[in-house]
Amino acid sequence: MMDQLFVTLMSELLHQTGLLDLTLGNLVMIIAGCVLLYLGIIKKYEPFLLVGIGFSCIVANVPGSTLTAPGGLFYFAYQGVEQLILPPLIFLGVGAMTDFGPMIANPSLVILGAAAHLGIFVALIGAQLLGFHLGEAASIGIIGGADGPMAIYTTMKLAPHLLPQISVAAYSYMALMPLIQPPIMKLLTNKEERKIMMKQPRYVSRLEKIAFPIVMALIVNVFLPPVAPLITMLMLGNLLRECLVVGKLAETAANTLLNMVTLVLTVAIGSTMAADTFLTSSTILIIFLGLVAFAFGTGSGVVCAKIMNKLSGGRINPLIGSAGIASVPIAARVSHLVGQQESRRVFLLMHAMGPNLAGVFGTAISGGIMLALLGA
Repeated sequence: MMDQLFVTLMSELLHQTGLLDLTLGNLVMIIAGCVLLYLGIIKKYEPFLLVGIGFSCIVANVPGSTLTAPGGLFYFAYQGVEQLILPPLIFLGVGAMTDFGPMIANPSLVILGAAAHLGIFVALIGAQLLGFHLGEAASIGIIGGADGPMAIYTTMKLAPHLLPQISVAAYSYMALMPLIQPPIMKLLTNKEERKIMMKQPRYVSRLEKIAFPIVMALIVNVFLPPVAPLITMLMLGNLLRECLVVGKLAETAANTLLNMVTLVLTVAIGSTMAADTFLTSSTILIIFLGLVAFAFGTGSGVVCAKIMNKLSGGRINPLIGSAGIASVPIAARVSHLVGQQESRRVFLLMHAMGPNLAGVFGTAISGGIMLALLGA
């Protein structure tokens, strides 16, 4: 009698857990989440992005979890992504922590910000050839800009049903840039080029730094209204930083606000990685095309920098070309670290920030053109 009661009790407990509903797909995605945590915690590949994404990916694939169900905490976090609330706030924080001086000091490096966006259009064409319609292809292509908020914003306008796959691909590749970019950079350059030491950029006055966000906000709102919300918030954050009269606001936007929004955003993105919606053939194609976009963008930026180096008489280190994609400051940091591996005397961070910041505007222009042409 007691044995039968024990068996009945255990059976009831088992049915109340999610174990019976656990699928092979769930296990695959739980392992994927663990890999992201490993890369973030042990390998330290952009832990601010990968820890949140990896953890919520694991939770999203535990059957019976209410966090991702309608009304759950992760569900409401995702509403901030879906309603396009979080991307502009990310841009506000990024603007408040960014010095646009390197781009203002050497405007010729803006060319690298344009050249490094070849990957967007390569991926767009590839996506169309693989059967995606134009709106979907444009959203996939924007992954190559390495700008997570812009990828979310464009996708919500053109192909909202692909938002989970595209946001995960964009942020995962941004975090894995220290792994993806260096082999391509080294393949396209030689040791002598990687050891080139660049001159200190000119001094940028306070007036220039204050005028820049105001002028850029006006230009973007007039000529690129589809992406104006993002760039306007970026410029507002930068103005808070540069005007020097609202230090507490600038500090809050650049630190507390940005950290909080990043936490919510990464948790929201990871929570979309449920096996039943994520493990599809289209997801595999999107992830592949995103990698192609990153590779071509990195390569085209480096090649353009090599050409500029030749034209300048050997004064430009081609490694800064890879920073032309928009992930600030990750791409610039990768350029600097690869240069440091060749020679401790090579300091490229501030030089790479020029094309890196130009890449933000390059992605915005690309996204704005796509949104305007497709009527979004």
